[in-house]
Amino acid sequence: MIRNFSTLSRITLRHKPTVTNIFSTRKSSSRSVYEPDYLDSLKPKYPQFECLNVQIKGYDYPLLESYQRYLHSLTEYLDIDVSDCYALPPQHTKVHRLRPNSAVVEAEYRLTLYERNLQLNYVDSPLYPTFLRLAQAALPEGVQLQINEHTDEMEERRYVPDKDLLELKAELERIQALKNKK
Repeated sequence: MIRNFSTLSRITLRHKPTVTNIFSTRKSSSRSVYEPDYLDSLKPKYPQFECLNVQIKGYDYPLLESYQRYLHSLTEYLDIDVSDCYALPPQHTKVHRLRPNSAVVEAEYRLTLYERNLQLNYVDSPLYPTFLRLAQAALPEGVQLQINEHTDEMEERRYVPDKDLLELKAELERIQALKNKK
């Protein structure tokens, strides 16, 4: 054993010491001269998801509201930043049940699909699987859960268009088109 130790020490001594730059810092040689050390402490410890949309949909309004409240408390417990919570207008659907082997309507149902969204900012990547597992474990029957990265299209869906304003804009365009023809 002593022999192996002495050969190991000879091998390490044969290597030439590396020459370091006087301007390099102790922690990282990839940093510039002008960057202070405290900038490393501002960087997140783990990679982060910048902005996630947690979308839940369901036909039972009280159940959906209760699940949204649970998700919000779960994010607070896991110390995840919830930047926004909002509801989208409900979607109404008519469903017809036909008699067997005919086109006669036996019953008509009006279904209302409710949707709630939570917007999560800067979610650490190790926390995301934990959040997802807990959210799926508590998912009530009849509620759909979908998590996506936030896009501009999702932001546009959030705002309900003002019908009166759209009608006035269309009327203004018609008037301008008539003036251009004359």
